Amino acid sequence: MNCTKGFIFLIFFGGLIGDTIAQSNQTVTDAAIGKMISAYKADSKGPYKDIRWFCKDGSTVAPQERCPEPGVQRARYKDEVVALGASNHIFLGQILSTTVYEDFWDSEYQGSRMKQYSLEQYLRANDGGWINRRAQFYRGAFQAEDEEAWGLAYLQWLLEDKSRLVGQFFLIRQSAKDIPHSGDNNTAQSVRAISKEISDVYNPFMDLRVKLHGQPEESDIQKVKDFQTTHTAKLNPELQEKFTSLLTQLEIFYQPVAISDFKGLAKKVPNSLPANGTLVDFMEQYSRAKTSRARCELIATTALALRRQVVNPMKSSARLAVIDASIKMEVMLIRESALWKPETLAELLFKSKTLAQAATGFGYLEIWEWETVASKLTLDQEDEVTLKVLGDYLDHLRRSVEWSAGMFRANYQDVVKRYGAFEPLTNGFIDDRVRASCLLQLGSSVSLLGDFFADQAGFSNQLLGIKNQSAARGLNPGYAMGELVVTTQSPEEIEVSGDKIYVFNRPPADLKPVAGIATVTEGNMVSHVQLLARNLGIPNAVLSMENLTALLPYNGEKVFYAVSNKGTVLMKLAAEMTPVEKALFTKKVRNEEKISVPVEMMELDDARILNLRDVNASNSGIICGPKAANLGQLKQLFPDHVVNGIVIPFAIFKQHFDQAMPGQGMSYWEYLKATFEVAEQMGATGSTDGEVEKYVMGRLEALQAAIRQIKLMPEFEAALNAKFKEAFGVALGKVPVFIRSDTNMEDLKDFTGAGLNLTLFNVLDAQKILQGIKDVWASPYTERSYKWRQKYLLNPENVFPSILIIPSVDADCSGVLITKGVTTGKPDDNTVAFNRGVGGAVEGQASETWLLEADRTILLSPSREPDYTSIPTTGGTLKKHTTFEEPVLSEVNLVSLREMSGALKEKLGEIGMKSPYDVELGFKKDKVWLFQVRPFVENKRAAASEFLRSITPVLAEDQLIPLDTAL
Repeated sequence: MNCTKGFIFLIFFGGLIGDTIAQSNQTVTDAAIGKMISAYKADSKGPYKDIRWFCKDGSTVAPQERCPEPGVQRARYKDEVVALGASNHIFLGQILSTTVYEDFWDSEYQGSRMKQYSLEQYLRANDGGWINRRAQFYRGAFQAEDEEAWGLAYLQWLLEDKSRLVGQFFLIRQSAKDIPHSGDNNTAQSVRAISKEISDVYNPFMDLRVKLHGQPEESDIQKVKDFQTTHTAKLNPELQEKFTSLLTQLEIFYQPVAISDFKGLAKKVPNSLPANGTLVDFMEQYSRAKTSRARCELIATTALALRRQVVNPMKSSARLAVIDASIKMEVMLIRESALWKPETLAELLFKSKTLAQAATGFGYLEIWEWETVASKLTLDQEDEVTLKVLGDYLDHLRRSVEWSAGMFRANYQDVVKRYGAFEPLTNGFIDDRVRASCLLQLGSSVSLLGDFFADQAGFSNQLLGIKNQSAARGLNPGYAMGELVVTTQSPEEIEVSGDKIYVFNRPPADLKPVAGIATVTEGNMVSHVQLLARNLGIPNAVLSMENLTALLPYNGEKVFYAVSNKGTVLMKLAAEMTPVEKALFTKKVRNEEKISVPVEMMELDDARILNLRDVNASNSGIICGPKAANLGQLKQLFPDHVVNGIVIPFAIFKQHFDQAMPGQGMSYWEYLKATFEVAEQMGATGSTDGEVEKYVMGRLEALQAAIRQIKLMPEFEAALNAKFKEAFGVALGKVPVFIRSDTNMEDLKDFTGAGLNLTLFNVLDAQKILQGIKDVWASPYTERSYKWRQKYLLNPENVFPSILIIPSVDADCSGVLITKGVTTGKPDDNTVAFNRGVGGAVEGQASETWLLEADRTILLSPSREPDYTSIPTTGGTLKKHTTFEEPVLSEVNLVSLREMSGALKEKLGEIGMKSPYDVELGFKKDKVWLFQVRPFVENKRAAASEFLRSITPVLAEDQLIPLDTAL
C-alpha cells in the first residue's frame, strides 16, 4: 500500500568538506550569525581565510607551491564558518570544488546543503553579492572552470541512482539550474535582481520593475531601452552600467532558442532510447510550429514525455542531458506562453490545461497528481458548457496552481525558515523561484479564467482593489472587522491578537484566537486550527503569494473582512463599509452567543480508573470527557477496529485538585476559584479587559507549574499499574501509550475545542507516563486553551480534564474523516485528509485531501508535507522524510473510508449520535483503526447570516456558455 512509503533521517552535524572540521557542540545564535554576515559583507575576503591548493592526496599547500599531481586552487573557509557548519548545519559561501558528493547531497538533512547553495545564489543576486559583496573580487577564491567541472561530475553522480530521480525530480531539476555544469546561468533571476537594484535607488523605474517581475515579455527590452533614453540625464554612471547589464540579460533571455543546443543534448542520449526520439521529434516539430499555441502544446507534451522517460535505464550523462533539455524548454515556454493571447473561452481553457501539463513535465506536479486532475479537465460537449461545469473546471485548475506552488514550499521552506531567522531577504526566495517558473504564466491564465467565470456568474471577490483577486478562495464563512496584519514572517514568530485580521504565508499549527485569517497555503481544511475557525465563525481564506504581496501596503489599516458560505472573499477599508456592514458590529450582549457547560451532573466522588470497554457515549461530561466516552462506544460497536484502553475520570483529577497547593495556603481548586472571583471583581470595578486577562494568565501560569509538580496519590499509582495489567496485559512502563487530555469542555453541541489540550505520543517509561498525566492535567490552563474557551464559553474556569490512555498504533498513515462534504455542504459526501505516519492532518500539515462524492472521487489537495512522525516500540517519536511521487491513500484505502463512513452513520445513528462526525483514524497494513469520533461542529450564525448569503448570488448552474465566447 502507499501509506508506508518514506525513509528515516537521523540528525547529526557535518562540516564543510575540504577543510579541517572545527568541532563544536555549542549552537551559534541567530543574532551572532547575523553579525557574522554583516562582517563578511565588509570583508575583502568575505567568509574565506586564505587561498590554498587542494591536492588529490588530501593535503593542502600554499598558493606558490604545487601539488604532487594536479590539484584544485580555491579559498579555505574562516574557522568560524567551518564551526557554524558543524554546530548549526549552516554552510556559508560554499565552494563546490573538492566537496564530497555525498555531503553536498546531504540526504540526512533532505538535501539541505544543496538547497542552501541555491538560496545563497539568490541572496548574492539580490544583495550585491551578499556575504561575498567584496570577496567576489578575491582573486583565486574559486575558479569557474573548477566549479563547472565539479558540477558536471556531481550531477552525473547524482543521476546514477534512479530512486533519487523518482523521489526528488523537482529538487534535482531545480538544483541543476544553479549548479554550474554547462556554461549556463539563471538568466531570469539575474533580470529580476538587476531590475530590483535599479528601482531601489531610482524610484521612477518601479513600474517597469513590477512588469519584469510579474508579466515579463520580449517587448520589455524596448521599454527598458526607451526608459534609459528618456532618463539618461538623471542616471549616474553606476546606474547606466546596471541598465547595460539588464539589457544584456534580457536579450540573452529572449534570444531565439538555438535548436543546435538540443542537437548537442540529443547526441548524449543513445539513439536506441525513447528519450532520443522524443528530442529529435521535438526539434523537427518545433521548427514547423508556426504559432505560440502550437509551440506551447508541443513543449508541454514533450516535457511530460521526457519526465516519464528520464527514469528509464540510461547513463547518468544521458539523464543530465534530458534534465538540461527540460530546463531549456521551460525558458521557451515562458516566452511563448506570454505571446499566446487566447481569443475565446475554449482557447483559454486549452491554454490553462496545457500549462498545467507543462508544470507536470517540469516537476511542479507529480505525474499521478496530473493524471488525477487531467481526467477532470475534459468537456462532454464541443460547443458549449454549463456554468457549473465551468466552475468545476476552474476549481481543478486553481488547485493545480496551488499544488505547484506548494512544491516549492515543501522543498525549500526548511532552509528559508532557518535562514530567515538571521537574513530577512531570504523570505523572498520561494516567491522569486515561483516567478522564474512557468507557474507565473499558469497562474495568470487561471486568474483570467476566474475573472471570466465571475463575470458570467455575476459575482466576484473584492480584495482592496488588488490585481488577480480571483485567486482568493474562501475556506470558512464569517465576517470580522479589525486591524489588518500582513506579514511574510513565520506565523510562529508573531504574537497574535484576538481583534486583528492576519494574512500569513502558511497557517500556524498552534493558533490563538484571532478575528480573521488568510493564508497562501491552505494547510488542510480539517486540521484543529481550521475546525476551530469554522466552529467560531472566524473568516478564513486562501490566496496567492501575489495577493499577499499586493496586500502588504495595507498592513496596519483597519478593514472589514468577510468570507461567504460559497467561498466569495470580501475585504475593504473599514472607512468604506456600508450601513449594512456596520450594523453587523452593533454592540450587543455577547452572552447570547456563549454557552455554559453544565457541571452539576458530573460524578466527582467515584475515583476509580476505568477500562475503555466499560464506558460509552452516555458517560460523556459525567464520568469522563467525550474522547474516552465516544471511543468506548466505538469499542463496543467496532471491537476489531479500536484498541484497548483505560480512562482516568474527572473524579481522580478533582481528588488531586483538592490537595493543598504548595505555598498558597489553599487547595488547587480554591486557588482557581479565587482567581476568577478576583477577575470578576476587577471587571466590575473598572479594570480593562487587558488588565484582567494579564492577571488571569499570570495566575494560570503559576497553576500550570504547580500541577506539573503535583504529588500523585500512592493509591492512584497502584490502581493505575493494576489497570495497565488488566487492559494491556503488561505492567506500567512495558507498553508505549498515548496519553490524551479529555475535558468536559470539548465536543459540545456548539463548541468543538479540537486540539486545545495536550496529547503525548508513544510514552513508554513508567515515570514519564506518571509525569505525562500531570502535564495533561495542566494543559487546559495554557494561554491558548483558555483563550479559545473564553471566546465561546460562559464558565471557562470550570474545566475538568479526564485522561484517555491507549496503546500506540504505529499507523502507516493517519488523518481525519468528516462524514460530510466540507466544501459542498452535502450530507452524503465525505471529506478525508491524511498524512503518512501518526498524528496526520490534525496539526495543520499540508495533507492529502479527498472529496468522496456518491459517484466520483475528487482530489482536493495532494500532500505537501515532507516530514512525518513514526513511533517505535521503544517509545518516543522518530521524524521520517517522504516524497510525493505516490499518493498517501491507495484506492483500497479510499474504498475502506467510504465503507467506514457508512458503518459509522448507521451504528452511531442507532444510538442517537447524528452525523456529521469528525473522526480521527489511521491505516496499519490497510486495516482501519479508529482513534476518536466527535460531532463535526460548524458556526450556525455564520451559516445563517443573511449578509454572507447576500455577497454570493445564487449560481445559475445550468446556464449555458458557448465555448466560442470572445474574451
